[in-house]
Amino acid sequence: MKKFRKVLDGLTTSSPVSGGGGTVGSPSCGSAAGTPTTAPTPREIDVQETLVSENFQLCKTVRHGFPYQPTALAFDPVQKILAIGSRSGGVRILGRPGVDCYCQHESGAAVLQLQFLINEGALVTACADDTLHLWNLRQRRPAVLHSLKFNRERITFCHLPFQSKWLYVGTERGNTHIVNIESFILSGYVIMWNKAIELSTKTHPGPVVHLSDSPKDEGKLLIGFESGTVVQWDLRAKKVDFRIYYDEAIHSVSWHHEGKQFMCSHSDGSLTLWNLRNTTKPFQVTFPHGKIQKDGRKESCKPILKVEYKTSRSSEPFIIFSGGLSYDKAGRRPTLTIMHGKAITVLEMDHPIVEFMVLCETPYNNEVQEPYAVVVLLEKDLIVVDLTQSNFPVFENPYPMDVHESPVTCTAYFADCPPDIIPILYSIGAKHKKTGYSQKEWPISGGTWTLGSHTYPEIIITGHADGSIKFWDASAITLQMLYKMKTSKVFEKPKGGDTGDDDPFAVQMVSWCPQSRIFCVVGIAAHIILYRFSKYDANTQIVSLEVRLQCETEDVISPSETENNPCFSEPGPHSPHHQHASSPRGGTPEGMKDSCLKVKERSVRVPPGYQAELVVQLLWVDGEPPQQITSVDINSAYGLLAFGNCNGLAVVDYLQKTILLCMSTLDLYGSSDPYQRLTRSPRRNRQSTSEFCMRGLSNFYSDSKKRIRTSYQSLTELSDNQQSIDMERSRSPTSGYASRRAMLQQLHGVTMYSHDEHHTTTTSTPYCWSERESRENSFSRSRSSSVSSIDRDTKEAITTLQFGESFARKNDLIPTPCLWVGTSLGVVLLIPMSIPTDQEERMEESVTMGPGGAVLMLKGSVLRFGFLDCVGTLIQSPYEVWRDPNAPEDPDRLRRRKLVHFSPSSSQDTCGEGHLAVVCSERQAKVFLMPSQSCLFVHNITESSFVLRADIVSVCNSVCLACFCANGHVMTLSLPSLRPLMDVNYLPLTDMRIARTFCFTNGGQALYLSSPTEIQRITYSQEMCDNLQEMLGELFTPIETPEAQNRGFLKGFFGGNSNNFDREELFGEAAAGKASRSLAQHIPGQAGMEGMKVAASGVVGDLARARIALDERGQRLGELEERTALMMTSAEVFSKHAHEMMLKYKDKKWYQL
Repeated sequence: MKKFRKVLDGLTTSSPVSGGGGTVGSPSCGSAAGTPTTAPTPREIDVQETLVSENFQLCKTVRHGFPYQPTALAFDPVQKILAIGSRSGGVRILGRPGVDCYCQHESGAAVLQLQFLINEGALVTACADDTLHLWNLRQRRPAVLHSLKFNRERITFCHLPFQSKWLYVGTERGNTHIVNIESFILSGYVIMWNKAIELSTKTHPGPVVHLSDSPKDEGKLLIGFESGTVVQWDLRAKKVDFRIYYDEAIHSVSWHHEGKQFMCSHSDGSLTLWNLRNTTKPFQVTFPHGKIQKDGRKESCKPILKVEYKTSRSSEPFIIFSGGLSYDKAGRRPTLTIMHGKAITVLEMDHPIVEFMVLCETPYNNEVQEPYAVVVLLEKDLIVVDLTQSNFPVFENPYPMDVHESPVTCTAYFADCPPDIIPILYSIGAKHKKTGYSQKEWPISGGTWTLGSHTYPEIIITGHADGSIKFWDASAITLQMLYKMKTSKVFEKPKGGDTGDDDPFAVQMVSWCPQSRIFCVVGIAAHIILYRFSKYDANTQIVSLEVRLQCETEDVISPSETENNPCFSEPGPHSPHHQHASSPRGGTPEGMKDSCLKVKERSVRVPPGYQAELVVQLLWVDGEPPQQITSVDINSAYGLLAFGNCNGLAVVDYLQKTILLCMSTLDLYGSSDPYQRLTRSPRRNRQSTSEFCMRGLSNFYSDSKKRIRTSYQSLTELSDNQQSIDMERSRSPTSGYASRRAMLQQLHGVTMYSHDEHHTTTTSTPYCWSERESRENSFSRSRSSSVSSIDRDTKEAITTLQFGESFARKNDLIPTPCLWVGTSLGVVLLIPMSIPTDQEERMEESVTMGPGGAVLMLKGSVLRFGFLDCVGTLIQSPYEVWRDPNAPEDPDRLRRRKLVHFSPSSSQDTCGEGHLAVVCSERQAKVFLMPSQSCLFVHNITESSFVLRADIVSVCNSVCLACFCANGHVMTLSLPSLRPLMDVNYLPLTDMRIARTFCFTNGGQALYLSSPTEIQRITYSQEMCDNLQEMLGELFTPIETPEAQNRGFLKGFFGGNSNNFDREELFGEAAAGKASRSLAQHIPGQAGMEGMKVAASGVVGDLARARIALDERGQRLGELEERTALMMTSAEVFSKHAHEMMLKYKDKKWYQL
């Protein structure tokens, strides 16, 4: 278990704070360098901090999505739960909706095979490192009870007969070993390969590919070897009953339930049926997909990897297999074939088939099987086919297995949402659901799950590479899709169906206001789409704005003497230069190019849900594509949208559809620029033909997407290259990335610079990587051109934005609407705004804004802003209450905007005017008192790494700052004193996918994309960790094992008796002896003794059977007591009558009767 680091960083400078939940008083200022600032010391503020270290604990909660790179499948027909193994050593166990458990082998070895102990609450896994594990499923979080490591042989196949405690294990050498499930110790009984084959055979039969006991007699074990040899071994006599030799390699074997026939699938695409009466040749040979060619020969077919032979009382047997198609039909999709009588149905799959399993009514292999469904595990999907209907429809999957339908490119997590938003999204999304599913209930219905008491509305939003957006209901640690929208519908279809790139609509980031339901999407092509929500369909005209956000000159930045000063005095008057963009649908100035994505100009009919209202596109300049957008914020109360990239900042009034501000980052400073900047000559004009536009965009997209996809282990292709995975694991936590700038260079295709990376002050001495490496040698460096180009082409990017009520200048008396701007240089700029308050004036008069506010400084790129009042309460951004834009108008009621403001001065009864501003960068966090701009607290978060994600979140009725670092540490800091509360080394191997998708939310929760197909949710709240057991589902439910059917006297007599076979007599230590110690090593599990006792009794089913038997016994005892009382009453009545008769005839002679 990871231990919390409850120590301060050695370089941390923070004010003294009284213990636990003490009061913060009279703090002294500190700078990033650990020295006091020259700012005046503020008067006392009274903040009662309630959060302590004991409020925090980090643990995983649940994993959603499709198991990445699946390898194995198993099903318990009595408990009705499904298990899926993966290449990374993970095991997902699924039951009814809500019952979803994830387990992970510590070794990380791929799972080769899974075997349930049917109705026993246990699971055996065989891994690629030749280790067997026994998992206890009778607890909400399964744990390993035993492990058995084979040292000299490789495991290839396992078989566990129903209601048996002896597991058969086949190996690569062709031997079969037997393991006791209870003790997990090898038996001395071994079936050696040379005893199984004939002595005259000169070749090795190959690995064991199949093991199964005969339905007719459990004392007979069928062993299939890869070479085509099948042997039936008599376990009692320790000899071979018969041997079968076939020219083609065997892939699988399946018995007929009577035990008189079995079927084999082969590498040449054939199926052979063998009868035990004559084993010299197959009873029947078929090539299901092989046609006879003109020359009379069969066409060659692909291997049939698995076959299942299942019988039914009411119809012909089912023969179900995968593969076997002919080679000449190139490009055909993978298939599952169902042969039912003379009918052959071929089901084409979207992805390769990994494994399939037929679900039957009975767990006994010697009864009529009655198949009712087929579970098909594909490489990227899980489907279940209904066999009870002739058209074989599929069941509607209740699990969120389509998270990766298109690769996930960004995530957002919202806890404690308005309670009405989830039902509305669900009702609209339900109208677009697919039809044609089976009407029967989902067959994987095991386990129990109830809605816990600690639940609240949660929504997860995922953006995808194809431009689609999905809203998920994440309440009560479940996941269900609510609503899906496609951003590509806003644009015209490209001519010829080619935009020069596969994913021009890929979603880069999203911004959502749950209260106003305004949604903003940022795309990879440097476009922003603004959506409004409506319950009605409408005809709408999408407005398009074009923005030119491209600098004419390169800015080379060198630190000034005031670099280490965290605060600056009030800037002097200046007149910033505004770069206004072209008007909507206006002409494009010479030298500029439109985006290659064209917004639909005609009026379009849009369904209920999110409807596009405005599209903002960045223009091409001099034949060069625009830089990708790095930050965005939207505020419904102000009606404003702000976004920025490495060139500058733009602000759009989406109510009036106008551009208010479009300025380079340099122009935002005016005269208060803290840096010395040397200008370069303008770039030379490039050719600007339409052909170059298409080709340039293609190159731009492909270059940026190469970076994204490389870091995501292929976004559009989920690679199954194990070598690449191993290399990824062996990498350093931030291997190849010198800093956050290098990481963002790969993520966004932008170049950024932070002032803590000290450039030389003269341009004649270029900045070299060796200096950087000598200062930060804790990371391994990449010298690729994409990373080193950061130093050749440095720009100050806008890294974060936030609207809010604040004080833009020191002498401000009341808070006004402001835009907080954070840059990659660690600079914080405040831009004051003047917004008309009256609704009519707001729609007619323009909003005025311009630089001239405060300038603050931090170390590293600015990541997050947050605002607290002087008693430590979080100040929310103002918002507009949602109203349906397409609702029918009421003539008696005016449609007015209803705004909700959270003014800093509204709760300042004890503090007067002012509020606290929390600013977090990639290196440190600071708390400023506004409007004095005094730095109250500072904490250096990390020196050896950098923060990837920071959020100000609500936990335990208080607030804290949560940070996730590139070295895998998850930290929380108290507010406003910035005391370290938690520091856990959670993800030591951080990759770019996690870096891009990690996000915190309220309630002590967070999530990230753990693989290209799975979302991992975690909690850092002690309260939620304590309640987690209540929220998770139960995998095991006590169910009485169905009784075996009565076979009848004649059938049992002539068919053999399988019940008199005692495996203990054969495999036990007394009869078979001990196995060689060097062959396998027993490893006790990490589960507690209590869990081991429960599971040990559960392995043979004693606990469940005893519980049921106890209930039945109590019921029978009650019935017996009632019967006894009745009998006693009857006996008393009889005794009374007998006594009366005796008295009546006591003195009479026999002849008087």
